Amino acid sequence: MSYFADKQPLVDDIFSRYPRSPQGKRSALMPLLREVQDAEGYVTEDRMHEIAALCGTTATEVRSVMSFYSTYHTTPTGKYHLQVCATLMCALAGAEELWDELVSELDVQPGEVSSDGRFSVQKVECLGSCGTAPVIQLGDEGFYENVTPKRCRHLLAALRADQKPAPDNTIPVMVNSAGLQVTYSGQAAGAPVEFLRRLTDTDLPAPPPAGSEVKK
Repeated sequence: MSYFADKQPLVDDIFSRYPRSPQGKRSALMPLLREVQDAEGYVTEDRMHEIAALCGTTATEVRSVMSFYSTYHTTPTGKYHLQVCATLMCALAGAEELWDELVSELDVQPGEVSSDGRFSVQKVECLGSCGTAPVIQLGDEGFYENVTPKRCRHLLAALRADQKPAPDNTIPVMVNSAGLQVTYSGQAAGAPVEFLRRLTDTDLPAPPPAGSEVKK
């Protein structure tokens, strides 16, 4: 069944944020993906085809965009989706040992969900917290920093009891249910929508006078 079939006002609202052009329609791809994932937990192949049709592109391009961002999932995730930063700074600080502790303790691999439905794991690219490596991100909520194997075990014990510890730092900016970027407190991020306008030729730099030479 089509996800967006009975959500035309939502689709119209998302497309209204972008220019009315083929390129503008394709710009709506990411908020449409976010809408599906927030509702269903992950994005199936059928949903990729549906979004591709709405945006005037192909399911291959939709999958390509998804593959670039670790925030999108093509398989179900657990109640607590734990992401371990695996880039250089975290690796030097013990991220591989942390990863081994995590998958061993949970007996779960990427793309799997633990038997109790609570946990899934993922290695991700830089989370931007190099000074507090190694780092675990919990869903879209925030970071646990300086996570040693011992702290990892304590974190998992708390999550098994559904007593989630407060993250050391929350995600600086997230996308809300309206598809707009906001801080964790709900404050709008970036310029207000009313300040946005279409670019015109007057926004472009003037060409050099005919016959002039560029000085080196």
